[in-house]
Amino acid sequence: MLVSPLWADLNDLLKDYLKFMDDHFRESADLTFLAYRHRNYSKVIEFVQFKERLQCSGQYIMAKIESPILQLKQNSNNITEEESILESLRCGTHFMELSNEIRSKSLTFNEDLKLRPWWTPTYDKNYLLGPFEGVSYCPRENMHNQMKQTESNVLKTVEKRFLLPRMIYLSMYSASTSVKGSIEANGSVVDPKFSSEQKMLLERYAKFLEFPFQDAIELVLGVSSGQKPFEVPNSDIIDWMNFAVFLNAWNLSSHEISFPDGKDSPSTTWNLVNTLLRKYVLDKIESAGPIISSPGGDLPLLVQLITEPLAWHALVIHSCIRSLHPSGKKKKKGGPVDQSNSQLSNELLNSIQSLCDTIEVVSKWLKEQLKKPSDEKFEYIFSSVEKSGPGKVFKTLEICVEQMKGVELGDRILESLHSWAPADVVRNISVGQDGLLSEFLKICELKIKSLQALRLQL
Repeated sequence: MLVSPLWADLNDLLKDYLKFMDDHFRESADLTFLAYRHRNYSKVIEFVQFKERLQCSGQYIMAKIESPILQLKQNSNNITEEESILESLRCGTHFMELSNEIRSKSLTFNEDLKLRPWWTPTYDKNYLLGPFEGVSYCPRENMHNQMKQTESNVLKTVEKRFLLPRMIYLSMYSASTSVKGSIEANGSVVDPKFSSEQKMLLERYAKFLEFPFQDAIELVLGVSSGQKPFEVPNSDIIDWMNFAVFLNAWNLSSHEISFPDGKDSPSTTWNLVNTLLRKYVLDKIESAGPIISSPGGDLPLLVQLITEPLAWHALVIHSCIRSLHPSGKKKKKGGPVDQSNSQLSNELLNSIQSLCDTIEVVSKWLKEQLKKPSDEKFEYIFSSVEKSGPGKVFKTLEICVEQMKGVELGDRILESLHSWAPADVVRNISVGQDGLLSEFLKICELKIKSLQALRLQL
C-alpha cells in the first residue's frame, strides 16, 4: 500500500493512523495519572510500558516517515511546494535526529504474527504472488527465523527512508549552487559543509546496499555502460536508483567522479542516471507483460521507480534550470558565464528528453492495459483463478455457503454469505485493477507535462 499510486487513499490512511496514535499518546498521560490516583500502581507500570512500546513501534515509525515522503511525491512537480515541505521538516534534519535516536533504542513489533494467514506469515512476504505450492509452503516452525529477518529488514528500511528527505534537500541545494554564475543570480553561496555531508550520507547509503562507497560508484558506472551485470532483488533496485540520482547531484558540485574510457561509458553522471532509469523501467515493462496475466507483479516496483528516483532526478533538473534562469526566462548568450553553462543546458535538455521518453513508454503500456475489454479481463482472471490454488479456496467457500442454507447464523452473516460469489470477487479485482492503472497513468501524464514545461525554459 505504501507504494500504491492511490495517493488520496494512502494519505487518508496514514493521516488517520497517525492521528489515532497521537491521540492515544495524549490520553495515556491522563490514564496513567488516573491509575496512580486510584493507587493501582501495577496499571501505572503497564500504561508506561505500553506507551513506550507503541512509541518505538516499527509500524508507527514507518508511518511517521512515509507520510512526509508521500507529500514529497505528490508535490514533486512543484519545486516551490517541495521546498515548503522540506522546510517544515527542517530540511530533513528532523528525521536524521530521529534516526540517531532510534538506533540507540530497539524497535518493537507488536503484531502477533501467529494470527496471520499462512500465505503471508510476515508483512513483507506473500506466497500467493509466486507459484502455488500448498499450505505446507510456509511451515510454522520457521516463524521465529522469519520474524527475526523481518525485524532486521524493517530497521534497515526505516533508516534508509529517514535519510531520504535530507538527501533530497541536499541534492536540490547542490544542483542549484553548482551552476556557474548562480551566486550572482540568487545570492547563494556554496557551503563546503553541505558537500561533505552529502558525501557522508552517500557513504552511509552505500553501506545499506552492502557496498563500500567507491565500489558502489564503480558498480553503477559499469552497469550503466553494460560492462557489469546487476542482479539484485526487486526491493533493492529502488535504493540503487536513489543512490545514482543523489550521486549525480553531489558530483555536480564536487566533480570527484572520473569516467573510464570507452564508447559505451557514460560521459557524465547525468547520462548515467538517465541510462539506469530507462534500463530498469523498460526491464520492468517487459517482464510485467499483460497485467491481467499477473495482477500485482512488478507494478508496485514500476510505480515506485517513476514516483521516487525518477521524480527526485526531475527535481535536481528543475533546481539547475531555476539557477540558470532565475526569472524563468531564457538568457541571451554571449557572456562568459552563459558560455560555461551551455554544456549544462545541453545535459539538462538530454535528461528531460530521456525522462519524457521513459515515462511515455510506461504511459503507452498503461493505456494498452486499460483499453482491453472488461469481459476479456474478467474471463482471463476468472479462468486462471479456477485452475490454480485460489480456485480451491473458491470451491471450499462455495461448499460452505451451500451447507449454510437454512442454518440460523444471524442476519449479518447470512447476508454476507448470500452476497458472496467467486464471479463478484473477480469482477471487483478487475475494477480495482483498472482504478489503480488509471491513477498511475494520471501521475505519468502530469510528470510528462511538468518536464515539457521545464524544457521550454531552456
